[in-house]
Amino acid sequence: SFSQGFCSWLTFIIRMDEPMVKEKCGMDAVHYLSFQRHLIILLLLMCVLSVSVILPVNLSGNLLDKLLWLHTVFAVLYLILTVALLRHHTSSMKCTRRETARSTLFVCFIPLTAKEESLRIHFTEAYPRCTVTDIRLCYDVRKLIYLTTERKRAEKNLRYYSKVLERYGRQEVIHPRPCGHLCCCCTCRGCEGVDAMEYYSSQVACLDKNLNSHIEENAQRPLGMAFVTLQTESMAAHILKDFNALECRTGTGEMNGERMVRGGRYCCGGEPQSSSTSEHLKVKKWRVSYASHPNNIYWENLSVKGLCWWSRCLLINILLFILLFFLTTPSIIISTMDKFNVTKPIYYLNSAVISQFFPTLLLWSFSALLPTIVYYSTLLEAHWTKSSENMSMMYKLYIFLLFMVLILPSLGLTSLDVFFRWLFDEFSFLSECSILCVFLPDQGAFFVNYVIAAAFVGSGMELLRLPGLLLYAVRMAFARSAAERKYVKQNQAYEVEYGAMYGWTLCVFTVIVAYSITCPVIVPFGFLYMMLKHLVDKHNLFFAYLPACLDQQVHMGAVNQALAAPIICLFWLYFFSVLRAGFMAVTSLFTLVVLCAAIFIGIGYTCFGHFKYLSPHTYAVSSQFLLLLATGSSGGFSPHRSYGTTDIIPTFISTEEELQDSDN
Repeated sequence: SFSQGFCSWLTFIIRMDEPMVKEKCGMDAVHYLSFQRHLIILLLLMCVLSVSVILPVNLSGNLLDKLLWLHTVFAVLYLILTVALLRHHTSSMKCTRRETARSTLFVCFIPLTAKEESLRIHFTEAYPRCTVTDIRLCYDVRKLIYLTTERKRAEKNLRYYSKVLERYGRQEVIHPRPCGHLCCCCTCRGCEGVDAMEYYSSQVACLDKNLNSHIEENAQRPLGMAFVTLQTESMAAHILKDFNALECRTGTGEMNGERMVRGGRYCCGGEPQSSSTSEHLKVKKWRVSYASHPNNIYWENLSVKGLCWWSRCLLINILLFILLFFLTTPSIIISTMDKFNVTKPIYYLNSAVISQFFPTLLLWSFSALLPTIVYYSTLLEAHWTKSSENMSMMYKLYIFLLFMVLILPSLGLTSLDVFFRWLFDEFSFLSECSILCVFLPDQGAFFVNYVIAAAFVGSGMELLRLPGLLLYAVRMAFARSAAERKYVKQNQAYEVEYGAMYGWTLCVFTVIVAYSITCPVIVPFGFLYMMLKHLVDKHNLFFAYLPACLDQQVHMGAVNQALAAPIICLFWLYFFSVLRAGFMAVTSLFTLVVLCAAIFIGIGYTCFGHFKYLSPHTYAVSSQFLLLLATGSSGGFSPHRSYGTTDIIPTFISTEEELQDSDN
């Protein structure tokens, strides 16, 4: 609790500690805020170094070879600091105890005719030392979930008007149309009011009929998947190792829709343990991974798999690429607006402040609008888990924002169309005029203004949450009765989208680090942005959003994305060194070698799983040790999960059913 008073929430979020955040927002919020704190420490160190050393050197205006060496050394130092601090962040994540025991496996490519009993027989015979406690087959429940949700909502509305009748003794009349309560005085034909209890009673009866008919017609529509729960974590790890040869493939073995539908297995010549039902169950074709938390799974999307999922995903992303190919940056939108003289009155004001900050505000506004398209395209991809959805959202948003905010404006380009023509046109790419566009005189001021706008305007907009308020107003307007408006009020909070939040934060962080050497003034404002962003996100996570339940791979993916920032800084510094000293200068060659080595190690570590020995968080576990653990205790974990039911859920997850009717 916090004291009521003027700006009491501000002191409350400043004093908020980690246990309080974990209890209210979940472990994912702790990881996210810890990531931001490490970025704040990194930017503080960079601020001290850039302002005290790099800025005086740049102001001297005499960038000889010796001084360019100073820039190169500091760029490498920033890379080392970034790796060290993010390594400390991942160490704290690895030391965190998991919310649930990883004792449940997710199995794909099971024959559609398979039964639970045959699966139990297989695991009992093939792994006699492992005890199976529960097996749940997966079915197509998309329409079932929709009908059940609509019926519960109709029953809730019916109970609301039953209480009104019981308390006040009157029958309520409603206008069951969108925005019907806004024109309740209308007497035209088709706008007559109806009795509320009769309307929702008929709605409940109709939904019950549809639900029963759907259950009768589609009682057995298996998906060829199953959740298998073992007695201990070590038993699950032993079975997972038997299916997924750890010496021949990389990855974490997490449940992931797009990875589990590709077909085939990474085979090392061995086969999983067999049983009397192996041939019938086609065990050799199985794909096995750890199951995600039940609250992390989109149960209605499990039916979208195989070729259907891939064709849907490719079609959405191709259309998205075609759209953003020509509308990549707000600059091209602004130029289109200029053709119609929309922004011309601004320049007649003859105000230096407005003329300087108005383009920056337009950039920020359109940079908030265009990623919304990327955001909703990810929601349409029908991911199996919220973790994979947030990972896809983070990568797509980060790459798009990187081109829109940093790369194309730095090159003086307006869209990917112009970028590819500039890149593959030999005359255009090698011309001195085009290369000098990388460091225009007023370019640093432009990005400083962008970071300032993101710090003050962006953080203020996130605190106000105007898009959420607009959506809430639309939902309230389209509610057909007082009961539905009450339902909207009770369910106006949404789960936090860590993928979108990571994408925005990493974009601004990359801009700050990329120009921390060539324009050191940007770093203090970047430090201010990260401080304000941390406080605003802390407030929204605690007061505005529902907690999410994701895998740690989302937070580890954000760490990998953050490592791109100092690499881009090296790339920018290489351009700077080439323009000042030439291609064959010692500083240019040294920067090129360090840049190539960083890119090679980063791509090898992130994409192909090489250089794992550079990380302190990779451990090898022998088969004998797993078998020894399989006969021992569970290590203190309790299987706090439920697949196929909603009986057991984490204590920090707020569900729709917990928002009971109140008479207030």
